[in-house]
Amino acid sequence: MEVVINSCYGGFSLSEEVYKELGLKWDGFGYIDNEDLGIKSDNWKAYRADKQLIKAIKKVGLDKASGKHAELEIIEIPNDVEWTIEEYDGVESIHEKHRVWG
Repeated sequence: MEVVINSCYGGFSLSEEVYKELGLKWDGFGYIDNEDLGIKSDNWKAYRADKQLIKAIKKVGLDKASGKHAELEIIEIPNDVEWTIEEYDGVESIHEKHRVWG
């Protein structure tokens, strides 16, 4: 499975070119969510693994797909892994879900 993350300080956002590829109206910022892609999920970042989104990003190219303060990267993870995205000052990484207390 492929998941798209932001790999620099700033935060995840898409370019206007990706919006066009997805057939979405440009919001001026490049922020999308599950609802924009018609995804119903408890994972609020499920859209990051959306095949349509990944395809659009690859078609445009990672450099041109990245929003103003973003540097997108597509990460390959095993299909059977329950994952989440952790973030620090905009830099993201994918973590396998596990239980945490305290």
